Amino acid sequence: MSIDSLKDKIPDFAKDVRLNLSNMANDDTLGEQTKYGLMLACAVASRNAEILKAFDAECTPHLTPAARDAALAAATIMAMNNIYYRFVHLASNKSYGTLPAKLRMNVIGNPGVPKADFELWALAVSAINGCGMCIDSHEKVLMKDGVTQDTIQTAVRFGAIIVSAAVALEASTLPAVAAS
Repeated sequence: MSIDSLKDKIPDFAKDVRLNLSNMANDDTLGEQTKYGLMLACAVASRNAEILKAFDAECTPHLTPAARDAALAAATIMAMNNIYYRFVHLASNKSYGTLPAKLRMNVIGNPGVPKADFELWALAVSAINGCGMCIDSHEKVLMKDGVTQDTIQTAVRFGAIIVSAAVALEASTLPAVAAS
């Protein structure tokens, strides 16, 4: 399955999602590894098996094994970090922020791809997962590394489109309602 075959499964009530998927697939503002790693990491974060299967088939041919692993690592490490740091941020008891996290996250320091790619993927996944602390942290690193706001916005836009496709597919499983 590819993005094109996935678009065919998107119902008519979500035709904007189909168009956004097309635009994303044809977007050439990001380098190949950055773009396809980003899409794969966001597909993992969507937590939808059909989305993941389609994006893995689309993205893997454009990624080295190390880049594919890094994209998968970005999604999985952010699943852990986003929950933990969202808790730290939202808890009324601010003393949790003074405690060591005690979470192993060595992949962030040595992801096997350029740091900016990994950080961009981690930022988009953090946006999907709703962790403001992680969004701010990754955005700060990206800006320091010279990544533009347009690139950051593109990454988050891709994440939004991929998750909206997952929602559309899930909504399409609801039974049809007869017109009254």
